[in-house]
Amino acid sequence: MVFSSLSFLNIFLPATLIVALLAHRVGGARASNLALLAASAVFYMWGVGAAFAPVLLASISVNYAIGLWAHAARESDQARTRLPVIAAVALNVLLLGYYKYANFFVAETQGLREALGFAPLVWDNVILPVGISFFTFQSMSYVFDVASGRARVLKNPLDFALYVALFPQLIAGPIVRYSIIAEDLRRRTVSARGLREGVVRFTHGLVKKVVIADSAGAIADAIFALPEGDLTAGASWLAVVAYTVQIYFDFSGYSDMAIGIGKMLGFNFPENFNRPYAALSVTDFWRRWHMTLSNWFRDYVYIPLGGSRGGPVRTYINLWTVFVLTGVWHGANWTFLIWGLYHGALLVVERALGLREAKSDLRGGAAEYVARRVAVFLLVMIGWVFFRSPDLGFAASMLAGMFSFADMAVPASAAVGLNGSDVFFMAVGVVIAVAPPASWRGPNAYEGAYGRIVQALLLLAAFPYALVKVTSGTYSPFLYFQF
Repeated sequence: MVFSSLSFLNIFLPATLIVALLAHRVGGARASNLALLAASAVFYMWGVGAAFAPVLLASISVNYAIGLWAHAARESDQARTRLPVIAAVALNVLLLGYYKYANFFVAETQGLREALGFAPLVWDNVILPVGISFFTFQSMSYVFDVASGRARVLKNPLDFALYVALFPQLIAGPIVRYSIIAEDLRRRTVSARGLREGVVRFTHGLVKKVVIADSAGAIADAIFALPEGDLTAGASWLAVVAYTVQIYFDFSGYSDMAIGIGKMLGFNFPENFNRPYAALSVTDFWRRWHMTLSNWFRDYVYIPLGGSRGGPVRTYINLWTVFVLTGVWHGANWTFLIWGLYHGALLVVERALGLREAKSDLRGGAAEYVARRVAVFLLVMIGWVFFRSPDLGFAASMLAGMFSFADMAVPASAAVGLNGSDVFFMAVGVVIAVAPPASWRGPNAYEGAYGRIVQALLLLAAFPYALVKVTSGTYSPFLYFQF
């Protein structure tokens, strides 16, 4: 089910809020948890079909059991926690690997099989369960934290099931560590203020997604669908700018909506974005983009590998390892691997040249500040070419088009599908993402003396327009659903 669909907005969300809040009033967090677990099961099966429910249930059951094992091992001898941690990694990676990469592996090895004289492998494509990348990582973080003593074990299997499957963050994050919402699961406060703030945050995300991301996405999709030979410089730059706007407002919009729903229900989910296109270095970008994933890889991969403690060469290897895994986590395509290697290389170069720190008091003043922001923005956009392209050949053609500057016209086959409102809202997205100061965040607009005026504009103007687009069926699924 999509947050920006009529069925969610008109049926599921209102019904879930009413039932969960009434249950909380009558029986506290325990009763509310049961109501939310039932709602989360309905949400998952309604949105993606009951066929994938056994996969989610198996993941929950196995990781719950491993969590108990890790707790028992830690109680008896901390050194024995190594086995449950290895089991958690092996089983979760196996599950994720099968569903996410089996089709890719079979496709890439068919040619080799034929070259060696073997018959082509008969293979029915595996369908990817929605949200599997998120709920497997969330489950692993729980086992890791229980094994290390950073979190208390959950004895109640229903509480663990709710932690993993809680519907606002089940499909596309944020990746919520158990320690962050442990207290909320046991006891939480549902207040009028939380409801009001949650509604505003949810609406903020809905407008970002439906009005800006989908407008930019229509432009990006039109050009990425062109034959490679039609990728002029103008078309290529327009496509990458549009996709740069789309992916940010799409994913950050989802995160805002998830955080907003959490607030309505009394949960405090972590922030996932902090104006990433205002970064002064690529390192700074990754501190601001998809922060829960970045922190996950930092704490559970980079630091255990040794982090920056083993000298420059070892640090560079660790950085590249993390970003290869980050690229592979996003999808089974060589383009994601190259995207990960590209960002790993940028981080290595920044660290080697001493450019990784993001400081507001740069020696070069305003000129250096602007230059660094522009440079990082361009480097990130180049990376998005690999991320969005269907294959490496298309990515190479688009990059060649971008930097040829030979023809700035947009081919008629793509231009005919563009409309003024999409271009306008894409431009608005660029301004919002890039122009304000690096410290400014969208939700901050609702604070202070003018906050109520901005809230009124959001709720009385932007929200109705977003609903019109939803009603007309012009919205699209969230991009990160595919990951």
